[in-house]
This record gives sequence, structure tokens and C-alpha cells, in this order.
Amino acid sequence: MKRKHVLAGVLAAAMTVLSACSSMPGMGNAQPAADAGSGSGDGQVYELKISTSQTEQSLITRNYQKLADELNERSGGRLKVTVFPAGQLGSDEDVLEQAIQGANVAVNTDASRMGQYVKDFSILMMGYFADNYDECYKVTQTDTFKGWCDTLSKDHGIKILSFAFYDGPRQFMTNKEIKTPEDLEGMRIRTIGQEVCTETIQAMGATPISMSWGEVYNGIQSKALEGCEVQNTSSHPSRIYEVCKYQTKTNHFQLMQGLVCGQNWFESLPEDLQTLLVETSNEIGKETAANVMTEVEEAEKKMIEAGVTVTEPDPAPFKAAVDPIYDKLGYTELREQLYKEIGKTK
Repeated sequence: MKRKHVLAGVLAAAMTVLSACSSMPGMGNAQPAADAGSGSGDGQVYELKISTSQTEQSLITRNYQKLADELNERSGGRLKVTVFPAGQLGSDEDVLEQAIQGANVAVNTDASRMGQYVKDFSILMMGYFADNYDECYKVTQTDTFKGWCDTLSKDHGIKILSFAFYDGPRQFMTNKEIKTPEDLEGMRIRTIGQEVCTETIQAMGATPISMSWGEVYNGIQSKALEGCEVQNTSSHPSRIYEVCKYQTKTNHFQLMQGLVCGQNWFESLPEDLQTLLVETSNEIGKETAANVMTEVEEAEKKMIEAGVTVTEPDPAPFKAAVDPIYDKLGYTELREQLYKEIGKTK
């Protein structure tokens, strides 16, 4: 996907005390966001439409619905937040452009898409960058990450409300058992259409195909695709197990999810609602992330019951195949820097 350059208009000075990055709560001791129902205001109702391409039954959609319910209640009706699943408002890219231009929309996104604006952001979606949610979350607390967020808001008009949402590790769903990268040779595998994702999947042996998620089921069924790589929280509700016989647990991507809106629209809110929106987004993101792996395991059991064979190959050959991509895409030094910031050894 080519990066789309959008002139967002002249931005008002960013309110640093309300930066989404700097206000993320600490793991394990987050406090509920303050109720803004009695805050000062002119009685105006501010509507926000949350868009996601995922189905109504998917975990991330349900988590955003929980966020919407909390915001509507805590704001005393001053915020009217509605979730639109299954791409009802358009593609993620189209909704993001609407947000940049000032529309009252927020969109579910991932690090690779934000990397189209701030390249370093994409490292969170590089193959085998992190082993779990906790490591990814620690990255979002670093000064480096906060700098990326500042650049997004000041230079591109994108406000990060939270990057604390999580959708689990991604696996291969195919009709052929995968034991080594050689087994993926030439297989047409759907992945996210961003460079870090396509390069990772190609390095792992497959032929990466970019396709709308809503088309993947039919793509595999018609044999236009030979599989996909996806997290259980999406593969099960999307019923991908009906057209794939095997799941290979490679855990190559840890899918952190972000909720973003336009900086201009965000700054149009009263201060107390800005604070409520950011704090509640981070609170619900962290809170729901704690339940993801339970849902991942439950989805795996259900897919096994439906006839899927689940295998867990040695990850070493896959990691070795992906590692050169860090040099190729220019992320080796950044990886070392972030590992140092979060106290991780390679």
C-alpha cells in the first residue's frame, strides 16, 4: 500500500499534559478514569464513531464496545460513542484519512499502519520482535515511543488515544502441515499489506498476499489463497477453521492494537473530556488485554473440536529466517535501543 499524503490543515498547539503516550497507566495498578459527567461544559454532546474491520463477534470489537459503554456512562451523556464493526464506515485507511481531516471518527489500527507515517512505529509488527504483550506494553512506556506519538500528532494530525489494546499472537492457518520455513515455500498466504509484514512472511518462506480480511474466507475456499496468518481472536469468529485444516503456532507477530482519532477533532473537545477519553481508553485496553490469552486458548480448543490440527514447530528456524529482515529494513539499531530501554535480551 502506498502511503497517502494528506494535508490535515493547521494544527493547534498540542496539549502536552494530555498526551496519550505520557498518560498510559502502569501495568497492574491502573485506576479508573475520572467521571466527567459533572464537568464544566456548554451541554453539547460530542459524538465519536469507532470503526474496525473486524466482525461484531471478534474480541477487539467487543473490547471497543466495552470502551464505548464506559465513556458514555462516565461522561454523563456528554460523549456519544458508537462502535461500527465489519468495515461499515469504510476501510481502515479511508477512515483514518477522515479522522486526519477532522471527522468525528476513531479507527482501530496496528503499528505497521502507523509506520506509514512514522517509520520506526512499524518495529512493533516486525517478526519475533517481542515474545508477549508485556514486552510490547513496556515499549509503549518508553521515551522513544512517546516521541513517535508526538510526531504523529504534530506532523500528521493523528492522535493516539491508546496503544494498550491486544489481540494476541498470530499463527498460520493452512491446508498443509507446516514444520519448517521450507514447508511454506511458494504458498500464497494472506497477511497485512505493510512492508514489515510482507517482508517477514516472505522471509518465513511464503508468498505474501495483501487482501481485505473480509475476502479471506472466500479466497481460501476458492483456492486463490493457500492460507493466512491471523490471531485466534479473529480466526475463530471469522470461521476460518472451516476452510483450513491446520494451524501452525509460530507466534511470529504480537498484535498490539491502537485506537486513533484526528488531532483536530480531539482538540475540539473540552479538556475534561479529552482526559476522560485518553485515560479510559488506556484503562480498558490494559484491562481487556489481561483476558486475551484465555480467549486465545478457548478459541484454539473450539477449532480443534471442529477438526483443525494444531501443531507447534520449533521456532528457531523461523526466527533465523526473519532476523536478516531487521538489517534489510533498517531496524537493527532501533531493536537494540528498545531492548535496552525495556531490559530485554535478544
